[in-house]
Amino acid sequence: MATALSTSCYLSWRSHRQPSSQVICHSSSLQNGVQRASSADSASKGSCLINEESESCSTLSLVNRRGVLASGVCLLGFPGESLAVVKQGLLAGRIPGLSEPDENGWRTYRRPDDKSGGHGVGWSPIIPYAFRVPEEWEEVPVSIADLGGTEIDLRFANSKQGRLFVVVAPVLRFADDLGDNAIIEKIGPPEKVINAFGPEMIGDNVEGKVLSSNVAEHEGRTYYQFELEPPHIFITATAAGNRLYLFGVTGSGLQWKRHYTDLKKIAESFRVV
Repeated sequence: MATALSTSCYLSWRSHRQPSSQVICHSSSLQNGVQRASSADSASKGSCLINEESESCSTLSLVNRRGVLASGVCLLGFPGESLAVVKQGLLAGRIPGLSEPDENGWRTYRRPDDKSGGHGVGWSPIIPYAFRVPEEWEEVPVSIADLGGTEIDLRFANSKQGRLFVVVAPVLRFADDLGDNAIIEKIGPPEKVINAFGPEMIGDNVEGKVLSSNVAEHEGRTYYQFELEPPHIFITATAAGNRLYLFGVTGSGLQWKRHYTDLKKIAESFRVV
């Protein structure tokens, strides 16, 4: 049973969005007491260029991360030719995880228990995660040359609707005292998390780009949910075991305008199971 714990909305909503009448909105700031990379640091480390119809990311060096600061790698783009969607099961080592479509044409992806991907020597198996996508979405192979590095666990895409990616990172990369049963609250409040990890997701400082922030609980686990612009992206963050999970759903300006409702539904469906 999903329970919304808190919600704060920012005033720069675009006209095509219709916030739910059940959401209480107020102006707020993510700046108080939160450490963030400066604009100069972001500019010196690299950039992610996105316009209404195309996205391209430059190769970025790592932003210094002390404690929970994120590396400035742009994860929005896809490497090279992997934009060509490949059907499930065609590549060695890739295991299908999609269900059959439901009555509304949506499928559930669940990370297979025996899917490879160690993310560091000595780390325990990844606790599976799940999310829902429209029937036309397909998995995109993750290359070892992916700009997101080895912590990119999965990519999905639909050429007409948008793209998504999952980052699964060891929590010891961010703090030494989180143990083997980490929760997102121990990493920090929503403001701290989005300022720390937002640059890793979009390749740029997030200051002035966070349109909304929400805290939700599903089956006892807390999820931080954000919407940023520019670029257009939903980010969901949680923690489980000894890993942090970051789920990004993004699209071009045209895709965002046409498929905003479905993209938001995808983002809010993410669960660690």
